[in-house]
Amino acid sequence: MRIVTFASGSSGNCCLAELGEARFLIDAGISCRRIKQNLALCSLRPEDLSGILITHEHGDHISGLEVLSRSCAVPIFAPATVARHICLAVPALEGRLTVIPVGEEFSLGGVTVRAFPTPHDTPESVGYRLSGDGVFALATDMGHVTEEIRSGLLGADAVVIECNHDEDRLRYGPYPYPLKRRILSDRGHLSNADCAALAALLAENGTRTIVLSHLSRENNTPRLAYEAVRAALGDADVELYVAPAAEKLAVETAGRDACLR
Repeated sequence: MRIVTFASGSSGNCCLAELGEARFLIDAGISCRRIKQNLALCSLRPEDLSGILITHEHGDHISGLEVLSRSCAVPIFAPATVARHICLAVPALEGRLTVIPVGEEFSLGGVTVRAFPTPHDTPESVGYRLSGDGVFALATDMGHVTEEIRSGLLGADAVVIECNHDEDRLRYGPYPYPLKRRILSDRGHLSNADCAALAALLAENGTRTIVLSHLSRENNTPRLAYEAVRAALGDADVELYVAPAAEKLAVETAGRDACLR
């Protein structure tokens, strides 16, 4: 299994998940050109993708989707409310989106896919669990950890989870109060401390590779995020990485081993 983050953060989000012969792009929040460049670095073309899975309609998750959809016929999947709002924002995608049920499994490219809800300040937002050659799960853009999120992540071999902000940096930083309140709300973004508690739970249930994602440039640093989660993991046998905001990070897993490429 190979997980590659192409971008992670408020300026754009895009992640590639390879499970055996199946290859999925989760979100397309960077330009089509950058997506193609990163796929080429992975020896892939857009046509090699089994599907594109969309978590929600915010621009940092779909900004490259329209142009990408014009350049290839890869199927695009999203829950009903997400699909409706994407088509309102980008009418050219009408008819290109396949609506998927939330909380129910379906098969795609020989992989079992399940979307699960995440609490965010949008009408609908989801994470994804992919089960095939190993189990991979992704959950970002969530104000707090729910039972649905735990169910979606627990037992996955590798996960990408949000580690957005250090609470002190956010509370005493330059953001205006309404924005601070939105980020700190139950439908905002996950703090380092809450991510650390989630990571420890995942490690206790068998996860061996964790990638921290969607870090705030203003309210976090890779070092703060890593140290907070590493401390919570203690002596757990977990490979821990921090996804860069705008550069490629590739992680391969094989059983209990993981290596950074």
